[in-house]
Amino acid sequence: MALHLQIITPEKTVFDDEVDQVGLPTTTGQITILPHHVGLVTEIEPGEINFEKNHKIITLAAGFGFAEVARDNVKVLVDLAAPEEEIEERKIEEAKRAAEVALKQKHLLSEEEYATAAANLQKALIQLKIKRRVRRASRV
Repeated sequence: MALHLQIITPEKTVFDDEVDQVGLPTTTGQITILPHHVGLVTEIEPGEINFEKNHKIITLAAGFGFAEVARDNVKVLVDLAAPEEEIEERKIEEAKRAAEVALKQKHLLSEEEYATAAANLQKALIQLKIKRRVRRASRV
């Protein structure tokens, strides 16, 4: 039994294939989707999307979005879905620093600007976590 998983960002379809299971970072915690899962729609927050294909676990850094589960189909619509090899650590470090600087100037920001900076910081932190975990594992 398999699930059909689609992961879509505004720029592209990141993944579209059959998988054995999917782990999603929701606003209520990490959930695992297996074949024949009950239908649901859930909000995705920055974290890790993990899925198993051919006994291999694949991890993506995820941003904000939604997921729809309908029996054996999972559609994930997020503003970020990056595998470790596409994460440019130096670029993400710069984005993290810029977000931190913006957040320290809260009194100068509109609510929207503050929310954007906070979201950018969350997405930068999850990307760095994944990139650094893979780098540490490759040194062992």
